[in-house]
Amino acid sequence: MAPYTPSEIEAKWQAAWDKAETFKTTRSDDKPKYYVLEMFPYPSGRIHIGHVRNYTMGDVIARYKLATGHNVLHPMGFDAFGMPAENAAMQTGIHPKDYTYQNIDDMVAQMKPLGLGIDWSRMFATCDPEYYGQQQSLFIDMLDAGMIDRKNATVNWDPVDMTVLANEQVIDGKGWRSGAEVERKDLTQWFFKISDYADELLEALDGLDNWPAKVKLMQANWIGKSRGLQFAFSLVENVGGRDRIEVYTTRPDTLMGASFVGISPDHPIAKEMEQVNPDLAAFNAECRKGGTTAEALEKAEKMGFDTGLRVRHPFDTSWELPVYVANFIMMDYGTGAIFGCPAHDQRDFDFAKKYDLPIIPTFLPSEDSDPELTEAFVPTKTDMVHWTAPFAWDPATNGADAINAAIDFCEANGVGQGVTKFRLRDWGLSRQRYWGAPIPVVHCDDCGVVPEKKENLPVELPYDVSFDIPGNPLDRHPTWRNTPCPACGKASLRETDTMDTFVDSSWYFARFTAPHALTPTQAEDAAYWMNVDQYIGGIEHAILHLLYSRFFARAMHKTGHLPATAIEPFDALFTQGMVTHAIFKTESADGRPVYHYPEAVDLRDGGGFLKDGTQVDIIPSAKMSKSKNNVVDPVAIIEQYGADTARWFVLSDSPPERDVEWTASGAEATFKHLSRVHRIACDIAENTDAANDQDEALLRDMHKAIFEVTQGVESFGFNASIAKLYGFTNAIAKSKAGSDAKRTAMKTLAQLMSPMTPHLAEDIWEMLGGAALIANAPWPVAIESMMIEETITMPIQINGKRRSEIAVPKDMGKEEVEKLALADKAVIKALEGGQPKKLIVVPGRIINVVI
Repeated sequence: MAPYTPSEIEAKWQAAWDKAETFKTTRSDDKPKYYVLEMFPYPSGRIHIGHVRNYTMGDVIARYKLATGHNVLHPMGFDAFGMPAENAAMQTGIHPKDYTYQNIDDMVAQMKPLGLGIDWSRMFATCDPEYYGQQQSLFIDMLDAGMIDRKNATVNWDPVDMTVLANEQVIDGKGWRSGAEVERKDLTQWFFKISDYADELLEALDGLDNWPAKVKLMQANWIGKSRGLQFAFSLVENVGGRDRIEVYTTRPDTLMGASFVGISPDHPIAKEMEQVNPDLAAFNAECRKGGTTAEALEKAEKMGFDTGLRVRHPFDTSWELPVYVANFIMMDYGTGAIFGCPAHDQRDFDFAKKYDLPIIPTFLPSEDSDPELTEAFVPTKTDMVHWTAPFAWDPATNGADAINAAIDFCEANGVGQGVTKFRLRDWGLSRQRYWGAPIPVVHCDDCGVVPEKKENLPVELPYDVSFDIPGNPLDRHPTWRNTPCPACGKASLRETDTMDTFVDSSWYFARFTAPHALTPTQAEDAAYWMNVDQYIGGIEHAILHLLYSRFFARAMHKTGHLPATAIEPFDALFTQGMVTHAIFKTESADGRPVYHYPEAVDLRDGGGFLKDGTQVDIIPSAKMSKSKNNVVDPVAIIEQYGADTARWFVLSDSPPERDVEWTASGAEATFKHLSRVHRIACDIAENTDAANDQDEALLRDMHKAIFEVTQGVESFGFNASIAKLYGFTNAIAKSKAGSDAKRTAMKTLAQLMSPMTPHLAEDIWEMLGGAALIANAPWPVAIESMMIEETITMPIQINGKRRSEIAVPKDMGKEEVEKLALADKAVIKALEGGQPKKLIVVPGRIINVVI
């Protein structure tokens, strides 16, 4: 009997797939297409076990669809631009291009041993000039279509990476990569006009039936549609010709509780006044050090500066309110000005307390409530509240009804207009860095900003750059910037900003349909392959990547690069959980935590110990992190146990949408199980037993397994499928059936396992005489009649307690069932020679004996 040797088996079958070009695909009218895609990785240089789980899930679906007669597209690429490569260049002196392509080579070498059924001929990296040249072509088309704008804006500035960040790239007020405190800065930037599509992107979420509800809700909240009132406070004294301050509010029902007006430090009035007021200028400068996101402003300490200006309340012109510059007001949402209602907004309440401003309730929990509030009262939709004039509605009028009623009241009294606004801002794509796709425009003194001619694309990055000082090396390059104007030919300068890397990942799925085309997409291929039938990736991309991709698909349709059917690019989305691992920790002599790699810890006696006997603290199921040394190297796992073990384990332990904890014991148990499957197959291959009366029972088990495993794969219940495969393996091992029946069952087991453990499945298939490759074999189909039970088990209850059970033919009559029940040992013992008072048979279900 040949032993189970994954290293030999897996290398053999990977070579066979490559030789047969099993997973290389082209358009075909003979089969239905299926496009499965996992979010492509950043080339860090090392894959981790999370990659294994993500790509194995996609591979299971791809192999299953191939077996069910589909023409499958399953590609792989690399999201290769970005700051890490530049940071590496500054730290090590390695050029970003060399660093990136070496990492790609290393990761491909690590990924291929996993046996993924990928069409590697379609692979590209977003830093390939062929790719970003077509991205530059898309940019020019979108510019011509009016979907791109260049304007001055207050942006998030990362002072460490020295580049602009989108709002979505600011996490807790810090840069998403550098961790530096983000600052505000005024720059002229390029913007995708995604806000023009806010309503469409929001409404279309309802049609994404096969997307997780959580992802759709996150996108809806980010787009942030709201109806409110836009109106103006008139200034008591004009400022620079301005006699009013425009305000947008989503809570006009609280207007009678206004106690101040706040404006952004970037509001035109604040900027004008700071020219003559040094104290205000210093205050505004301090405010601009913080981030521009709502999250950052919400968490910052609330600060205000009394401008000395006063405005009149729109309902009572004798009622004057002070005007403060406040650090928590964004210029790019609404009008850059708000009215503060401390009684019903905790942020305003804290501000009013700090600056001794009045707190005026416009509604209270009840008529006899104390109007002296100790915190803001923000009613829920179910709260009964008492409204004050002029908004004296029925107490049951709450929430949106009250807001709409307030808008109607204000419009009827000439105070403003009801308008709808969105939280979603235009997408700033300019980045002041080298390692990104150059923005393909030229700045000419005579012609202004001119797009590059398409025949001159790609605008390639120069190789000869230095990173010895911070900032964008393209600004310092001696020749790269110099270029003739595409319009007039005069000496001009290139744009040195490069594109946000999220541009690169917002259309790569479309490029995979024709990765070598001389245009962004090939119409026939895009029409055939799009949409992505199944997209797989982490929920952390719910807003950034997925929202931008939805916008880009619309832009590509508008510019003629995608069909109308592809404006929603992903038909189904699955967000997988993480792979976790225990953290092993001790403390140093000075009390600092010391983290130990899993291979350095011996797990025994219910604890973990180092080689010197020191016991470690174990923190279970923690997110894998290099800083905590709790990462698992897939390469080492493959070398020790084989790729099939890694694949099986990451699919088997929990539902794929949940986290799975990697354990050494779990991997070892998986390897033992697969070794057992191989051993059973070897036994069957050598067996020549004749058919017998056990054959049909085994074949019935086989058809049940086909049905249930298929159900699991189709519903992403991979762990449920694997649980059934364990049971079917046991059924084969215990069966006394003849060799032909066992051979049929084992070949079917191999087919059912092949999406999860493709190498072992191929080996068993060949061992048992299967034709050609199992990867190309049609998926087994369950015969319904073989799943119908011929016998059923009926429990026997004696005086209401279950005491026994009997197996009876499914169609046995009631009288025959009664005879068998009375002949049961437990019933005979309970009756002690007597007769039951009652004997009730519920056909097909239960037998009740009353004594």
